[in-house]
Amino acid sequence: MQDHIRERVLKIAAYLVQHNCTVRQAAIVFRVSKSTVHKDVTERLPRLNEDLAGKVRQVLDQNKAERHLRGGEATRKKYQEKKERRISPPVAE
Repeated sequence: MQDHIRERVLKIAAYLVQHNCTVRQAAIVFRVSKSTVHKDVTERLPRLNEDLAGKVRQVLDQNKAERHLRGGEATRKKYQEKKERRISPPVAE
């Protein structure tokens, strides 16, 4: 594994554990794709640092368990904002 990839893998893993964030959030911070982050932490990281890989796995599992809640919250927020943007008709006297 090339040095810059090894370094990126360890940095992303540390960030995920420290900030308890999602793969998408880490991908934005490190300016790489979600696929790259996922491959780094699920395939490359266990070969470099098993302990850190275990901690990252816990974060990923927690995110997966909460995924349906985040999706529902995003949908609720979307329709709430849409409702608030609607202009109500003037009241006739």
